[in-house]
Amino acid sequence: MTAVDVRALSHRYGERLALNRVSLAVPTGSIYGLLGPNGGGKSTLFRVLSTLLRPTDGTALVLGRDVRTDASKIRPLIGVVLQGSYLDGKLTVRENLMHRGRLHGLHGARLKKGIVDRLAQSGLADRISDRVETLSGGLRRRCELAGCMLHDPSVLLLDEPTAGLDPVARAEFWTALEAAKAERDLTILLTSHLMDEAERCDRLALLNAGEVVAEATPDELKSSMGYEVITVQSSIGEDMAGRVRERVDLDAEWTGEHVRIRVDDGKAWLGKLIDAFPGEFTSITLSKPSIEDVFLAEATGMANGEEDAS
Repeated sequence: MTAVDVRALSHRYGERLALNRVSLAVPTGSIYGLLGPNGGGKSTLFRVLSTLLRPTDGTALVLGRDVRTDASKIRPLIGVVLQGSYLDGKLTVRENLMHRGRLHGLHGARLKKGIVDRLAQSGLADRISDRVETLSGGLRRRCELAGCMLHDPSVLLLDEPTAGLDPVARAEFWTALEAAKAERDLTILLTSHLMDEAERCDRLALLNAGEVVAEATPDELKSSMGYEVITVQSSIGEDMAGRVRERVDLDAEWTGEHVRIRVDDGKAWLGKLIDAFPGEFTSITLSKPSIEDVFLAEATGMANGEEDAS
């Protein structure tokens, strides 16, 4: 039931340790997300899993096959979209996918049908004869997804697949991705810096300095923070954060749009804040911590908005 099994995996670039005894297990049919700061080790791990890089130590199994000894058997089973695009802008969508399919050993009627089916699934059927350089960033990413699905892989490795896309293009990419997943029992392992995408994952691992510092479901990670968040808006904007700190001695910060207040008992503090600031709030809401809170606290060494001295 495990599609990707990583055990005590380490990798060095010269003297720099990029991965430090990383262990994680990706359940078959799940969407598994990797979060972490730049340089945290996410892309190195992806290069290992896609058989582009041999690890220094440890093991990594993809569908039961070892990346060290079974690379040629793994490649037909995975689809890969890395940060850099593989598309040739001067070629048409059809020509790009023909080339991609031939690299996977596809040809003839099977390849032609695969291109038509995958482009329809990605919402690109009407762009098959367009040159890639005429496509928007979002359409190019969907074209790359169609290409990496041509050979019917069982595992997708997506390294920041929506980086640089606007919200509409990101939503369209995810629609195409979910359509592909619904067609078969795909396992998807992806990296992202976008917290709303992290919320879509079944499980998350947070990497920092090459180590897994937290791993659980999104809800479990948020609950592990041990506090709740009250969000308030007022006509005085940023100054309200200072007033909250002075008047009720709570951890309050200005986000640029509202004041976020961290409390240990949200329901009790809602009433206390309303009583302490009569008529001064235009809105007040209570919620759990976000994945971004977990990211800052666990992955980047930031706790309570201040850098951890360690």
